[in-house]
Amino acid sequence: MTTPNPNRRKQLEGRSLIMAMWGNLFMAAAGIVAGVLSNSNAIMMDGLFSLIGFGSAFLGRRISFRLDAGPDKLRPFGYAADEAIFSTFRSLSLLGLVLFAITNAIKNIYSYLNGIMPEPLNFAPMFVYFALIGATCVLLWAFHHFTWRRTGRNSSILRLEAKAALFDGLITAAAGVGLAAIYLFRDGPLAPVAPVGDSIIVLVLCLLAIGSYVRDFWGGLGELASVSASPEHLASARRALRATISDDGGALRDMSVTKQGRAFLVTVYYDPRRPVTAAEMDALNLRMIRDARTALTEADVFLMITEHPRRWPDAINPNQDNP
Repeated sequence: MTTPNPNRRKQLEGRSLIMAMWGNLFMAAAGIVAGVLSNSNAIMMDGLFSLIGFGSAFLGRRISFRLDAGPDKLRPFGYAADEAIFSTFRSLSLLGLVLFAITNAIKNIYSYLNGIMPEPLNFAPMFVYFALIGATCVLLWAFHHFTWRRTGRNSSILRLEAKAALFDGLITAAAGVGLAAIYLFRDGPLAPVAPVGDSIIVLVLCLLAIGSYVRDFWGGLGELASVSASPEHLASARRALRATISDDGGALRDMSVTKQGRAFLVTVYYDPRRPVTAAEMDALNLRMIRDARTALTEADVFLMITEHPRRWPDAINPNQDNP
C-alpha cells in the first residue's frame, strides 16, 4: 500500500483519533453508568479505561499535527520525540489504573474473606452494556488498524490506539463471559465466589494486561533515552547507505540508529579522506537522507565529518585524565 503524502496522512490520522475520542467518551459514560447501576467494579474499571482513552486520543491528535514541524528555536531537534513521550506516559497512566484496580480488587476479596459482604450485583444492565461496548471496541480497532495500514504502518499513536481498543474489547468480552458464568451458576458451583466474582475477574484481567503495558512503557522510555534501535534497523540503514558511501569514496567510521516514535535518526560518522566543501557535504547528506528513507520511513541523517567513531579514543578523550 502506497504511503500517502504528509498532509493526507495527518488528515487520516486526525480523523481516526476523533473517532477514538468520541468512541471512548461514549464507552466511559456507559461504563460508569452501568457500573453504578449494576454495582460491578469490573464494569466501572472498564469505563475508567475508556476515560483515559478519550484523554489520550485528544492529546494524540494534537501531537500528530506537529510531528513534521521540523527544528525551530524552541525544539532544535524537531518534534518527533513527542510521539515517544505520548506513548510512554499513556502506558504509565494505564499501568497506574491497572495497579489501582488490582489493589481495589484485592481489598474487596480480603474484606469478603473476613466476613464483609459486598453489595449484590445487578445483572440486568450488564447484558446491554457488554453488547454495545463490545461492538464499539471492534469498530474502533478496525478503524484504527485500517488507518494505521493506510498511513504506512509507522504511527506509534495509531498502533497504540488500535491495541488499546482491541484489549478493551477483550476485557469487555472476558468480563461479560465471567459475569455471565457467575450469574448462571450463582446458586451452584460458583456460589462461594459469586459475591466477589467481578473482583476476581478484574484481578485476573489486570494481571494478564500488566505485562503488555510494562513493555510499552519501557519501550517508550528507551526511545526517550535515545537507546539504539534494533539491530534490524541498523542493518537496514547500513545497506541503504552503502552505495552512497562507496560512490563518494570516503570511509564510514561508525553509524548509529535511534528511534523516537515513528522517526529514525541515523548518525553517520564519516571521513571523506580528502578536502571537501560544505556544499559537497550538504549534497552528500541529502542523498543519504533520500537513501535512508527507502529503508526506514521518516528517517533523518546526521552526517558528522570526523576521523573517529562515536567515542573519542582514550588518548585524546577530554573525559579521560591524559598526560
